[in-house]
This record gives sequence, structure tokens and C-alpha cells, in this order.
Amino acid sequence: MPTLATALLQGLKDHGARELFGIPGDFVLPFFKIVEESGILPVFTLSHEPAVGFAADAAARWRSGIGVAVVTYGAGAFNLVNAVAGAYAERSPVVVVAGAPGARERASGLLLHHQARSVDTQFAVFREITCDQAVLDDPATAPQEIARVLRSARERALPVYIELPRDMVDAEVAPVPVLPPRAAEAEALAECAAEVVALLARASSPVIVVDVEVRRYGIEAAVATFARRLGIPVVTTFMGRGLLQQAPDVLRGTYLGSAGDPAVTRLVEDADALLLLGVILCDTNFALSEKRFDWRHTVLAIDRGVRVGHHVYPDLPIEELVAALLARTEGDAAPKPRALPPFEAYPRGLAAEDRALTPTDIATALNDLFDRHGAMPMASDIGDCLFTAMEIDNTALAAPGYYAGMGFGVPAGIGMAAATGQRPLILVGDGAFQMTGWELGNCRRYGLDPIVIVFNNASWEMLRVFQPESKFNDLSDWTFAAAAPALGGHGERVATPQELAAALERAVARRGVFSLIEAMIPRGVTSRTLARFVSGLKSARDRQPG
Repeated sequence: MPTLATALLQGLKDHGARELFGIPGDFVLPFFKIVEESGILPVFTLSHEPAVGFAADAAARWRSGIGVAVVTYGAGAFNLVNAVAGAYAERSPVVVVAGAPGARERASGLLLHHQARSVDTQFAVFREITCDQAVLDDPATAPQEIARVLRSARERALPVYIELPRDMVDAEVAPVPVLPPRAAEAEALAECAAEVVALLARASSPVIVVDVEVRRYGIEAAVATFARRLGIPVVTTFMGRGLLQQAPDVLRGTYLGSAGDPAVTRLVEDADALLLLGVILCDTNFALSEKRFDWRHTVLAIDRGVRVGHHVYPDLPIEELVAALLARTEGDAAPKPRALPPFEAYPRGLAAEDRALTPTDIATALNDLFDRHGAMPMASDIGDCLFTAMEIDNTALAAPGYYAGMGFGVPAGIGMAAATGQRPLILVGDGAFQMTGWELGNCRRYGLDPIVIVFNNASWEMLRVFQPESKFNDLSDWTFAAAAPALGGHGERVATPQELAAALERAVARRGVFSLIEAMIPRGVTSRTLARFVSGLKSARDRQPG
């Protein structure tokens, strides 16, 4: 019989995990020993637990599967809380495996190191930011507990929590089964699909809006096929940017309300039917909408439920809904496809000038680079670097667009590289780099070579645009490029479009080490997209009563 540790590792692998991210500590050391010796899954150790969570989150987002973060009890797990909270908010199935005290330690009567209020406080905290939990303190029930929790992570695309007492690692257990997915009730699914198709068929200008669940459940190609079949244009939300990059024929751009491309805004807000697939109804997606949804002509499918007008269909997975929509529109019965409006264009043709850089220059330079060398997957932190990404060609993107937690970008890029073997492009501001940028020092051990662009304006510029009078937004110049060699990479500082374009070409040619380009941007200079976003947000606030 397998031990609990090997059964857990094999169960994670059978449910789609391909690697672990973690930091060892005393309560999880026995499990780390089995991880290393068994070779069931590779492990990537980082330097601080928030980065472990961000890397696992990005791996899950990229692969449309689960990511795994392994940490010790208390001091390690509590450091992970913010990253897991972000994964919960943005619907990313991160599996937290946390070490814990054994039964004899719990019964000793002593307060245990790393313990907060009680020995179970850690479990109580994670219960608030995960959709399912298990404490593996019984060898007889542990395999079914693991299977239940991992099915929840996959079905709901949300984080889960598994607590492994360190004295249980070597307990003999049965293998972890893979439980069958819980399917929708057939009649409800058929009725829902018929109602959705009928609503779209009656409309003269329908639009499909896609968000993160479309990637989480691996249905991008199916959604694109459905859109082509009916001739319905597709837009992404701010959170969903990077979706459907393989379907430029149906994708029309990213909806940002009054901050975005006016043609895309009109397309969405003038639609007489909206199909919202996996869309998170949050402020970053819709705060700048100039019109409210008419729910009588709107479909929302998210979190295993579908709302069509005022009808609600619970326990109906989005992937089954899309499959049913495809089946119902096959063959001669399919409506006649509609003509699609032109696609949003992004800036190109950066002039090699000797002047101060702007964030939009960075977007232009990257679009030119992609034209020459092919698109790269991107990870972005929050801030103007993410708004700049809205001006870059639609390529795969992992970013905290809703939760907006700083520090995501660099470890997310590492997670993407580890999970896929591809070379990512990382966009990060100087403030966020101060938090987690030093994780780049781990790239050398694993042979990872991302290209990192640091937007350095010696400022928390995203905060300055909302409160320009505050001096606490000023940051010191940490000369990040100069630190890159000590971390095992290459760094250079650029201050003009001409220098940026040349540095990007050198970075693309340089393999085997990370390349850090420190782009010096004057304070107060933002991307065009951020400027429109701030203007629109202030206008929206001014319109609110009282």
C-alpha cells in the first residue's frame, strides 16, 4: 500500500498537477523528503511564501488545471494567505498543502511554535478563502477526503486546502481515487441551452463577453466555434484579457467601458443580447460601463450556475452549457452568421528617438518585437504595467486584474515558465518589484530565462494618479538593473525609445539567464489606457448620488 505522502502526490498528479511550488519548514519537512525522493512531481522552491502562491496560481491559470503550493504550518501558511485570497477572488484552482503538528504535539498541553490563537486557527483562516478543505488525520478516510477536495478545485475553479499532520506522512493508505465529475441534469441543460439560443436568435446585435472561467475550463476553442457559427463578435473583460488569442477572427478586443476603445465600448453597450461566459461582475470589469445591463436580455454563466434573464439554472457547469449550445446550433438549423466589425488595432512602428520613454512606447516596442519574433506569453503585475498590457497584442496573459494585489508579476512569470517550458515576458512596476522581484534569483537553478521589463518611475504611480498631492507615493531609485548580475541574470537600464528597442532585441537573443530591462519613465507619465481609466473612474464617481 502507498504511504499517505505518496498517495497524495500521485492523487495530485492524477488530478492534473504537473509540479509543486513550495518552501520547506519543520512541520512539512517529512513531506518534502518524500517529494524529493519519490520524484512523482518536480518541486520548485522559491524564497518567500507569497511568491509560492502566485507561482502556483499562474501555473493553474496557464494550464487550465490545478496549481499546488506546499508550505509549513503557521508562519509559512499565513504568509500564503494573500496569494490564496487573490486566487479565490479570480477563480484560480490553487491546492494548498500545509504541514501541521502531529497528534502527540497537539496533545502535549504546550503552545506550539508557529501557532497563533489556537492549533486550528490556520484551518479556520483558510476555510474563508478556499471552497473545500480536508485535514488528513485518519488513514482510513484520507484518500476519499483528498479526492473530494481535488474534485472541488477542478469543478469550481477555486482554491482548496489540505492539511497534512507531519506524523501522518508515512501512514499506509489506499490510493486516491479520481471521482467522476458531477454532471448537469439533462433536462435542465437542454432547457437552458434552448433558452439561450432563442434569446441570441431574436437579437439583431448580440455580443459574447468572456472572462477567466473560459480559460479555467479549457473551452476557448469551443466558444470561438460557437461565435463563428452564429457570427457573434466576442470581447474579453479586463480580467479576461489574453483569452482567445488563437481566434482573432471572432475576437474584437477588450471591454473597458469609457476607458477603452470606443468601438468596443459601443459594441457591448449597444448590444441587444449579451452572453457573459465566466464573467466576474466586479468593479474593474464594469465600473466604467456607461450603461447598466438589461438582465431581461443577458445570460450569465459562472460558478456552475446559469442565469438567463430572470431564470436561474443551478448546478450547470459552463463547459456543459457551451457543449450544448454547439450541439443545438449544428447543421441546417443554425442561424445565419452575422458580419463582424473590424478588430481593435494596437500601436506599432516605434520611432528610434532620443527622448523620454512613456508606457505606451513600451507597448509599441513590444508589438514591433512580436511582429519580428513571434508573440510571447505575458505575466503582469497590477499598476500601469497592466494597463500598458491592454495596448499590446492579445497574447496569453496572467495578471491580478480584479484582486489587484501587488507582487504577482515576477513569481507568476516564474510559475508560467516552470509549468510550460516557454519563455515569458514579465511586466512589473518598481513598487511591486521591491516586493517579489528578487525571486528572479531562483531562475538560475531551474534554467528559466524570462524577459522582465521594470517600469521604474521611482513612484507608486497607480496611487499617484488618484492622489497626486501625497509625497508618500515617492520611492527611491533602487537601480534594479545593476542588481541583476548578482541574482544570476543580465540587466540594463534604458531611458529612450531607441535604447528600449535595442535592449529588447538583445534580450530576445540572450538565452539561459533572465534579462531585466529597467525602463526609466518620468513621474506623472502614464499609459494612454490608464489616463482614460482614471478619467472615466473619476467621472463615474462624480455621477454617483450624494
